[in-house]
Amino acid sequence: MTTRNIVASTLGAVPHAEGVIARLACARARAAGIALPPLLKKANLTVEQIDDSRVRLAARDQIRLLNLVADALRDDLLGVHLAQHFDLREMGLLYYVIASSETVIEALRRAVRYGVLVNEGVLQQCTVGRQIRIAFKYVGVSRHLDRHQSEFWMLLIVRVLRQLTGLRISARRVRLVHARKRSPGGFASYFGGDVKFGAAVDEIAFAGTIGSARIVSADPYLNKLLVGQYEEALTRRRPARGPFQSIVENAIVPLLPHAEVRVGEIAHRLGLGQRTLARRLNDEGLTFSALLGRLRHDLADRYLADGDTSISQIAWLLGYQEVSAFSKAYKRWTGKTPRAMRNRDVAGLQSATPTSRVEPEGGRRRASRLANTDEASSSTLRSGRHVVRRA
Repeated sequence: MTTRNIVASTLGAVPHAEGVIARLACARARAAGIALPPLLKKANLTVEQIDDSRVRLAARDQIRLLNLVADALRDDLLGVHLAQHFDLREMGLLYYVIASSETVIEALRRAVRYGVLVNEGVLQQCTVGRQIRIAFKYVGVSRHLDRHQSEFWMLLIVRVLRQLTGLRISARRVRLVHARKRSPGGFASYFGGDVKFGAAVDEIAFAGTIGSARIVSADPYLNKLLVGQYEEALTRRRPARGPFQSIVENAIVPLLPHAEVRVGEIAHRLGLGQRTLARRLNDEGLTFSALLGRLRHDLADRYLADGDTSISQIAWLLGYQEVSAFSKAYKRWTGKTPRAMRNRDVAGLQSATPTSRVEPEGGRRRASRLANTDEASSSTLRSGRHVVRRA
């Protein structure tokens, strides 16, 4: 793969991604005997797009596909399980940029800087001090639709750092915007730190002292070559903006549980006047109230599918002060009450048991084999024997 394939965006186009996680999800679905074409059609994708790794996928379609595959597999932690069990070299050139860096902080800064070329729908920021903090901001893509992709990234960061340093690096703090009633089994223990869902921002933080840890596969010659290619690609990149709708939605979601969402507050947070916000939404055929209703409907369906979240808690997460107000709104959207919809979903799941735990490291032979192949990815990136120590 060359940098010719890295960037394929045009000004104002919807954000695209390399599609690594989408293809991993499809491989898992195929292995489970699930027919892909119907799922891909619902996600506005084709088998040909998935089978050709050179084709970039719309970021929003990737998120939609992950939700569909997770539902088909009954795997509520699909993103986590994909991040645990794949050959890291499938990340493409970005993996080799990271693996050839000298230190952890150098690797993280380059991963953050070049990550937008891998997925234009997410901007990352690395802040260094007493802690190393990596924050994610969704751009041109509605954050509320995603769960699996964000969890995939968080776990992948930790896995890559452990793999490339030989240290048992732990996160001090993990924050995810989407809600879960409780942290899945094994989630906090894997990260080794404080994990919180329903946060105002997606971020992961490490002790600042890990920044000087050495990357065992460092190769300054290869790194210089790859960095040059990525820097050239950045100069050619045109920002993908996506619909204004997604910007407004991403501003609304963190506020829903804490206050009544008003158009004036959202306009202020976006640095716009109310009339400007209304005009830009109107250009996309939307009103603020219609967008808010659709957003709440999408979130309600996702929360109802999560059997651990009570209906009263869902009402609170969506910004309703009374459960009755939520029930009335949901019946207006769907013709069914939230309880009736949940009962229907539960009946459909009785034949399958969802996967709801994070597998411990070393808990599967396949994971161990993949960890070994990561270390010997090429003659220039050999890390020798994998020894894990505490950091």
